[in-house]
Amino acid sequence: MVSIRVNDRCIDEDAILREMQYHPAENAGAARRAAAEWLVIQSLLLDRAGAIGLDLSDEAAAIGTVIEREVDIPAPEEAECRRYYDNNPSRFRSPDLVEAAHILLPAAPDDADERARAEALAAELIELLSVSPERFGEIARAQSACDSKHNDGRLGQLSRGDSVPEMETFLFNLEDGQLSPVPVKTRYGIHVVRVDKRVEGRSLPYEAVSEKIADYLKEASWRRAFRQYVQLLAGSASISGFDIAAAESPLVQ
Repeated sequence: MVSIRVNDRCIDEDAILREMQYHPAENAGAARRAAAEWLVIQSLLLDRAGAIGLDLSDEAAAIGTVIEREVDIPAPEEAECRRYYDNNPSRFRSPDLVEAAHILLPAAPDDADERARAEALAAELIELLSVSPERFGEIARAQSACDSKHNDGRLGQLSRGDSVPEMETFLFNLEDGQLSPVPVKTRYGIHVVRVDKRVEGRSLPYEAVSEKIADYLKEASWRRAFRQYVQLLAGSASISGFDIAAAESPLVQ
């Protein structure tokens, strides 16, 4: 592959391959681009450090000094934090919780016959339990393939993300004490599901999250400012072999 050049610095393929370990991504191509981008940014920052007379014997320290001097973001004002809080109420709630139990009838996802049999049995159990709900624990101990059978099928307290999406569709829509009216299908098999108790999430007061909001807004502002700063550096640099968004404005002083 063609080497990347940033002004007088050359970034070869070996350097990119070494850097890739620090940039996990969905695939090798994405990891390589992230590694190459950082090496380009690093080169721009080192050139800037040299231009303002910093000692380059410790490159990491020189880069840190450049960023500290030239990418300065003030702490967000309280009015900005409160505005973010008011505009994003769903971000500042305690989680919805459910206490639930299930009976798992195992069935491989690619075995249609096994899943049909398990679904038919689950439907029978639902019909039985709708008449005799007190037998749930007994049936779980006898039929369930989940370790929860040792606790009468009880799964304990669950929040969103603790179970697979197919299960959550039912867990967070059933009422207290309600048995799912139909078998629940997941990759693990077929489930008979009961919700014992629901605890709705509550809005958290601003005072409880104000520090977290301030940290988030400051980091978001810093990231934007750093990206803009890099674009300004790139706009006055000679870069070949890599496509990086370059600003046309003069270098930040």
